[in-house]
Amino acid sequence: MGELFRSEEMTLAQLFLQSEAAYCCVSELGELGMVQFRDLNPDVNVFQRKFVNEVRRCEEMDRKLRFVEKEIKKANIPTMDTGENPEVPFPRDMIDLEATFEKLENELKEINTNQEALKKNFLELTELKHILRRTQQFFDEMEDPNLLEESSSLLDPSEAGRGAPLRLGFVAGVINRERIPTFERMLWRVCRGNVFLRQTEIEDPLEDPTTGDQVHKSVFIIFFQGDQLKNRVKKICEGFRASLYPCPETPQERKEMAAGVNTRIDDLQMVLNQTEDHRQRVLQAAAKTIRVWFIKVRKMKAIYHTLNLCNIDVTQKCLIAEVWCPVSDLDSIQFALRRGTERSGSTVPSILNRMQTKQTPPTYNKTNKFTSGFQNIVDAYGIGTYREINPAPYTIITFPFLFAVMFGDMGHGLLMTCAALYLVIRETRLLAQKSDNEMFNMIFAGRYIILLMGIFSVYTGLIYNDCFSKSLNMFGSSWSVRPMFFPKGNWTFETLDGNSVLQLDPAVPGVFGGPYPLGIDPIWNVATNKLTFLNSFKMKMSVVLGVIHMLFGVTLSLFNHLYFKKPLNIFLGFIPEIVFMSSLFGYLILLIFYKWAAYDAATSKDAPSLLIAFINMCLFNYNDPTNKPLYRGQVGIQSLLVVIALACVPCMLVVKTMVLRRQYLWKKHLGTQKFGGIRVGNGPTEDEAEIIDHDQLSQHSEEGDEVGGVCDFNFGDMAVHQAIHTIEYCLGCISNTASYLRLWALSLAHAQLSEVLWGMVMHLGLSSRSGGGFFGLSIIFSAFATLTVCILLIMEGLSAFLHALRLHWVEFQNKFYTGQGFKFVPFSFESILEGRFDE
Repeated sequence: MGELFRSEEMTLAQLFLQSEAAYCCVSELGELGMVQFRDLNPDVNVFQRKFVNEVRRCEEMDRKLRFVEKEIKKANIPTMDTGENPEVPFPRDMIDLEATFEKLENELKEINTNQEALKKNFLELTELKHILRRTQQFFDEMEDPNLLEESSSLLDPSEAGRGAPLRLGFVAGVINRERIPTFERMLWRVCRGNVFLRQTEIEDPLEDPTTGDQVHKSVFIIFFQGDQLKNRVKKICEGFRASLYPCPETPQERKEMAAGVNTRIDDLQMVLNQTEDHRQRVLQAAAKTIRVWFIKVRKMKAIYHTLNLCNIDVTQKCLIAEVWCPVSDLDSIQFALRRGTERSGSTVPSILNRMQTKQTPPTYNKTNKFTSGFQNIVDAYGIGTYREINPAPYTIITFPFLFAVMFGDMGHGLLMTCAALYLVIRETRLLAQKSDNEMFNMIFAGRYIILLMGIFSVYTGLIYNDCFSKSLNMFGSSWSVRPMFFPKGNWTFETLDGNSVLQLDPAVPGVFGGPYPLGIDPIWNVATNKLTFLNSFKMKMSVVLGVIHMLFGVTLSLFNHLYFKKPLNIFLGFIPEIVFMSSLFGYLILLIFYKWAAYDAATSKDAPSLLIAFINMCLFNYNDPTNKPLYRGQVGIQSLLVVIALACVPCMLVVKTMVLRRQYLWKKHLGTQKFGGIRVGNGPTEDEAEIIDHDQLSQHSEEGDEVGGVCDFNFGDMAVHQAIHTIEYCLGCISNTASYLRLWALSLAHAQLSEVLWGMVMHLGLSSRSGGGFFGLSIIFSAFATLTVCILLIMEGLSAFLHALRLHWVEFQNKFYTGQGFKFVPFSFESILEGRFDE
């Protein structure tokens, strides 16, 4: 059916690569991205493979580049991304790259070490400058007689009264500001109040040379008497990580030291500026090429990692690789091998040899930017079995349509369409920005899905005639409420004014003017029985859409059976399944359409209930006086359909298992003996037995896989498996049909929530007639728009999306899609650089 409707045909190929050309050939295959290498050394430790040293060298270069990148980001230097895709360097160029990265790393480390030492020295000088400045103020204050007397009494009360001069010692330093309260309490308790502490804050924060953070500190000076208190104070300062600095006792010495410190700070600041300028120049030069370096190193690492998957010929001159690749791309792969051989300068061509294998190939579905989102929806359930029908092409239409059935609203659909259209139109610019926001990237990846969901929602909203819970009177109502058509001729215009609710009989001629041209008549928006009508309409519509969707899924299974040449699954699988569903639920659809066509406004009161009729049909109960038949001969037709549906059950349950067992026994016991070279018996010949083995017994390969294969046929296991499948299908027809009623439920919930939001929010602003109503309407409209986007677009949209997803995964795909394959993961530089797969 073509590559769009079925996964690509894959083949296992063997590559013979000359040792000198293997690197360049793998490089070209990585640029092409169409081969998946198999590991031919699964039992060999990764540290014992041939190219492990090259992989380690690449990892070391990658580590150095990450260090340089970290320094560039720390310096807030933008990296250049020109979109360039450099070629893979030759193996001999690895030495030059290693030397370049080694030199760059050492230079940056040396710069950082020197800069850190200079900053540490600068911090110490800055703190000493503040200490000399603040301590001078402390000493000036201490010359005050009152303060001196107070401090003397604190330090030694016995000496204070004698008037003897005190010789006080002191220490000065700097401490973090947040530690001051604890530091002060500790000094008071340990020294028992015999010290005098003065502290003041440093206004400007100081830079920590190790972390680069800004730290707030305070200068302190502690006066004490005696060596014992001096030792205690120093230990406390050490415990609180306070920095102590020498401070001269005389003002002249402090003044001279401050002048020297200021000179050294100025000189150090100039050296720091020159060091920072040099570091900026080095990082700016690296920022221009670091992306290219990353690409080169990671490509080289990926190549050597791939070469480790290959076998080495006994002559050590050839590498042997096995790859999965699409058959349609074999010419491109051979051309890439020739290009790699020419680039390496080798004279011996590389050989690609297709292999015959019984292994199941990987599943590969070619996609583009439009179909990739829908393919991801299918793959999220399970990767398709090799070459089975791919549901993605049908999901492109059915998924947004079923979503729109639940989300049908012209206004909300138009908002969703505009949002998706913005992402589609600006997709090139948004891709170039490479956002790290995971939520935005997920929405952007599904932009075409959202676009179709919005377009289909506008269509279903047009059918429902629903726009923000309001109807659009596009063609005029088909109802007429002119007084001349009122029954009994008793109603006048005064009757209309005096009654809020009046009941109109659609059977009266002239009141109903025929079907509405498109969608639902807007008159239903003001009808009191609007909900009753919409419930009946949407419930029947859900059943019709659900049964058609499931019948389509069962029909697709026929193409799987035809492709895999399984006639037994067609005659004892597909045909009973389609007949069973058509006899019961297909007939129910016909009854729905027949009832819509057969009954009009005048006879609708006598219309029987389809639900009761369907239940009576399954129970063979045709004596229900409350539910009259729909048409003549209904009893016979319904009885025949139920009997046909019941007859399909043993075909799936018993007949298929017995036929499989008979075929297995026929193969095992040929029924033919040879006596003296003469064939005796009526069984098949050996050639016929081969045909049976190849054509007929392969029919139940899927069943054989589950129960051990043809050669290990187990009748009990096969019977249990077939019984489970039959019960699941028959009961699933009922439960799956009921599951499609979520189309009705969510559509009703969305419409009612939209109506409540309009009535409780927007109606308040529109009902105001005062002069300030315009400003009130502006505020109310903002609230209405916010609630609409948050609740109806995002929350309700996500709910409808998940329900549509379930209807496809469970109700639709289980009819034909096994999803037991494994994904084709080609060796591709593009995927590796994007980080989608492990290197």
